[in-house]
Amino acid sequence: MKRLARYATVGGAATVAHYALLALAVEAGHWPPWLASGAGALLGAQIAFWANRRYTFGHRGPWVPAWLRFHLTAGAGALLGMGLVAAGVHLGLHYLLAQAGATLIVMGAGFAANRAWAFRRA
Repeated sequence: MKRLARYATVGGAATVAHYALLALAVEAGHWPPWLASGAGALLGAQIAFWANRRYTFGHRGPWVPAWLRFHLTAGAGALLGMGLVAAGVHLGLHYLLAQAGATLIVMGAGFAANRAWAFRRA
């Protein structure tokens, strides 16, 4: 449970960065919400990797293989999130509400994948 709480804390910080870039790209840059969601997810993934590596999972092994595994997981999560945002907007939801739902779904899947694979102990 402690690890999940740490993951959620790190995820909160990464999510703030994700949402900030999402809103900036949509409102100021006039990007489509699904594309801005992907860009925000990439920013959040960089923050999440480094914080989760040490703080959440205490990973002390080589960082490059963990970074690659984490980003494969994050990429899959970003694609899932982008699809969920696109579907939500298509159904008439505001893009931030669609992103909130996508965030919850992707967080649960990401925790399981990162615990079992990206930061697995040797």
